[in-house]
Amino acid sequence: MKFALATMNPLEEVLSKKLFSFGGFVFTNHMVMVAIAASILLIVLPLTCGKIRMIRTGFGNAIETICVFFRNEVVKPFLKDQTDKYVSVIWTLFFFILSMNLLGMIPLDKIIYLFTGQKNHIVGAATGNIFVTGALALFSFIFFHAAGILENGVGNYIRNFCPKVPGPIYPLIFLLEVLSSFIRMFSLAVRLFANLFAGHMMLAVILGFIFFFKNILAATVSISFAALISMLELFVAFLQAYIFAFLTTIYIGMAIHQDH
Repeated sequence: MKFALATMNPLEEVLSKKLFSFGGFVFTNHMVMVAIAASILLIVLPLTCGKIRMIRTGFGNAIETICVFFRNEVVKPFLKDQTDKYVSVIWTLFFFILSMNLLGMIPLDKIIYLFTGQKNHIVGAATGNIFVTGALALFSFIFFHAAGILENGVGNYIRNFCPKVPGPIYPLIFLLEVLSSFIRMFSLAVRLFANLFAGHMMLAVILGFIFFFKNILAATVSISFAALISMLELFVAFLQAYIFAFLTTIYIGMAIHQDH
């Protein structure tokens, strides 16, 4: 039992692992997963939605339904007449995050092992890495400020960055608004990271009980719970991608419509 405790490490399933280095630059499994997600989107979306059709079917119809939903129900209420100017960024964020979330649920390392017989670490949810979610949040932070400056001009954007308040307390309120802006960025990064990280940790711990107890009852209970947690993770994968895209939309709306 002590040996099992010593060898069972749930963090192994979520930690970033070095795959190879090139020119002194280290490539990790999460970097590869980000590249795979981007490649899938670059190939699959143009193939399914590239041609203009009156009625789409199958996967293309599902993609178009999601895009229409985001445009009409999520983005348009906040961005109004600037909807079509920024909706493509919101679509990209949603599908990119969703692809990384879903890829993290596929045991690519086991599939590759079945075909090659070689152990590898090409697996893991890139969105369970705080540096990946931090980069996404930084992009969102820069983008909504850039949109605000583009629509209002630099001077007007800074002048209207905080509500109209009496002069003596204006510097304090302005500072609080700046801090609030940075907190939005950190909350975007931490929310996505924490949800994906916790889900994969929980799944690894539950499956680890099989090796810990080594009996049929523990295996049956663990696999049953793992199946339920996997269904929940699938829901969380869509939900967290939606929340990130939704909050980015709100922040863009607040930046370009400062008078509201």
